[in-house]
Amino acid sequence: MYIYIVNIRVEASKTGQEVRYKTVAVTDEVTRTGRARTSGGTRRHDRRRSSVPVLLALDALAAALAAGGVHLLFQRWFVPAVLVPLWLLLLASQRAYGAGADAECLRRVLRAACLAAAVAGVAWWFVPRDALLHDTLVAVPLAAGLTFGLRHCRRAGTRTGASRVLVLGPAESTAELMAALHRGHGPGPQVVGVCGTGPPAHDGTAVDLLHAVRRTGCDAVIALPGPELGAERLRQLSWELRAAGVELMLAPILADVTAARLAVCPVAGVPLLRLRPPRLSALPRIPKELTDRLLALLGILLLAPLMVAVAAWIRLDSPGPAFFRERRIGRDNREFTLLKFRTMHRGAERRRAELAHLNRYDSERYFKIADDPRVTRAGSFLRSYSLDELPQLFNVLVGQMSLVGPRPLVKNEVAALSEDGSHRHLVKPGMSGLWQVSGRSCLPTEERDRLDVSYVENWSPALDLSILLRTPSAVVRRTGAC
Repeated sequence: MYIYIVNIRVEASKTGQEVRYKTVAVTDEVTRTGRARTSGGTRRHDRRRSSVPVLLALDALAAALAAGGVHLLFQRWFVPAVLVPLWLLLLASQRAYGAGADAECLRRVLRAACLAAAVAGVAWWFVPRDALLHDTLVAVPLAAGLTFGLRHCRRAGTRTGASRVLVLGPAESTAELMAALHRGHGPGPQVVGVCGTGPPAHDGTAVDLLHAVRRTGCDAVIALPGPELGAERLRQLSWELRAAGVELMLAPILADVTAARLAVCPVAGVPLLRLRPPRLSALPRIPKELTDRLLALLGILLLAPLMVAVAAWIRLDSPGPAFFRERRIGRDNREFTLLKFRTMHRGAERRRAELAHLNRYDSERYFKIADDPRVTRAGSFLRSYSLDELPQLFNVLVGQMSLVGPRPLVKNEVAALSEDGSHRHLVKPGMSGLWQVSGRSCLPTEERDRLDVSYVENWSPALDLSILLRTPSAVVRRTGAC
């Protein structure tokens, strides 16, 4: 096997620009920074161990604040007295202090909260005191919210200190992995070098992996599947990297699969990676349906004055109706009428042919042009802040759409979908979605399709919550809006 330094160019980003990943494993700059960070494996292990006391302190503070709040509200002491140690114990039972704790923080905190509620229910069964159950059901959500908030602030404060990783594998696979890392949201690892496996290429120089590890000062090596990285070689690498105090991580073949769908399943003593199927059955989606309609009704009631004002502005700004109606394809390929505020002059569709050469996409499925002359003055403002999509709350209320889901398509767009792309119609389309919070109209067509399919495959309540929380900032930043 040959290991060589490569230069890789990745055509993917959140804003549509080309991103160039160049190895820095043999440059003087990294050599200097590497010396400052690679005084042996002891320092890396110390950093990992030192994070556990910090997390314990933050979680204890969160539980103490929740306990103090309950005591001030109800003047009872039993639940506040046991909350701190019990909360830390429950978090530990959910591996909130082990490897990957930051990556699955929300999931593990929620599991601990559910377990705490179950413990309170069992205790109430044997000691039937309503105050006990009442105080617990108030304290646990407070502790969970504060725990997640404090941990999130800690991760945000240490974002620039994310792990330094060296990627090892075939050039094409490493490019795909780095594009996936770049597409991800939240703090991620800093790729400090790329080592390709296989015969030496014209743009690569043969090197020793441990030499590259020492030069880059990386904390971990991510290895990708390939013919040159067999079981024996990986086992040998794990021992070599252990001596250097560096972790070895194996990347799965599927980069767009969430960790929740992957599980190690031992079969006849062989550890196999099991891929859980997408959650498409009706039962897990009942809470989503109820939440969608309840929040849509609440949104309509709260935003009714704003929508009336917007409708009046549109009518005064240009001749024509306040609303735009268009037939779209929903779940199970059923058609429905999508509602939006009108943002274009009358007859805008008839001018599409003469403006086709200005289309920013190379596909007829999407038609967007900069400074579109068909857009009204009011429409330009409404599009910038996505206010034109507020009437879709009525589509959500009647069950045709969801708050979060793939983009609703028109008939001609559906005809051009690939087999994988057609999976998007297994769920309801949404007002917001994964691609809307990842760059909106700046993303290339293929990237938008990939993100929509990825949402369907990896759907979970936590993913919906994450997208909903990211939507306001995406709207305010106006990235990709047109």
